[in-house]
Amino acid sequence: MIIQEFNEGLFRFLQASPTPFHAVQTISIALENFGFNRLYEDETWHLNAGERYYVTRNGSALIAFSLPPEDTLEKLGFHMVGAHTDSPCLKVKPNPLQFKESCVQLGVEVYGGALYSPWFDRELSIAGRIHYLSQDESIRNCLIDFGGPLGFIPSLAIHLNRQANKQHEINPQLELLPLLAQTKNKEFTQFNELLYMQAQKQSINDVMEVLDHELYLYDIQPPSKVGFNSEFIASARLDNLLSCYTAMISMVEAGSENSSLIYFSDHEEVGSETASGAAGNFLQATLSRILPTPDIYHRTIAQSLMIS
Repeated sequence: MIIQEFNEGLFRFLQASPTPFHAVQTISIALENFGFNRLYEDETWHLNAGERYYVTRNGSALIAFSLPPEDTLEKLGFHMVGAHTDSPCLKVKPNPLQFKESCVQLGVEVYGGALYSPWFDRELSIAGRIHYLSQDESIRNCLIDFGGPLGFIPSLAIHLNRQANKQHEINPQLELLPLLAQTKNKEFTQFNELLYMQAQKQSINDVMEVLDHELYLYDIQPPSKVGFNSEFIASARLDNLLSCYTAMISMVEAGSENSSLIYFSDHEEVGSETASGAAGNFLQATLSRILPTPDIYHRTIAQSLMIS
């Protein structure tokens, strides 16, 4: 793959992946287009030599692997690459709407090791996953993305903060609250009502009541090439979606002749100590199903290599 084609694909991937959930969805669609078969953790697996498969967990972590044409895994081992789907950002709180001076603000918390200052004076949108009660009274979830500019975090004018260019410590609980609207009456009474309307706009028509959400703010400025010779890439979420995209392309181009595996975990930015994080058992559980006996498992692992 030539570098221009790679970069164009990377840019499309970054724009389509404002959250870990969207990243996994985008990767899943790409893998299926290249002939990968989807597996589910709660179903029996029937694996065939020479085939390629993928499985997800929590909609935010993914493992894809290819099996060699012959039963030689314990001799070849797996060539593995690990990366993560989450990035430092601002996460929307459970009951986020705040009203102050006739303005509606959004309560957020800092997710991961984020830099605070780049979030100021940016056009921000909201994306993520909502959980809802459907019309058949079952609990389901879906992805939403407001897409366009929904709010911003304004900087204070310099004459109101003469220390802004010196040692100014940013208080995220007070200063990183995006402005959503200006209103004299509290027409924005329930945040879930906004999510319900957005689901309707995205043609998700079976939503009866929004129950919960996992939502993140993101900068809508698209990725771009910068520099006198366009030699640099500027984009949000390069940590670590660049690694995810590179690993996915490498996996696809490696073909099914090799025993390859990619593992994209979630929650690396907050310690990985979750079921879908790297400290969970997702990778071990998947490998134990591919390698069904303890002897084959340990012989294969002994011949395997992971780049993380």
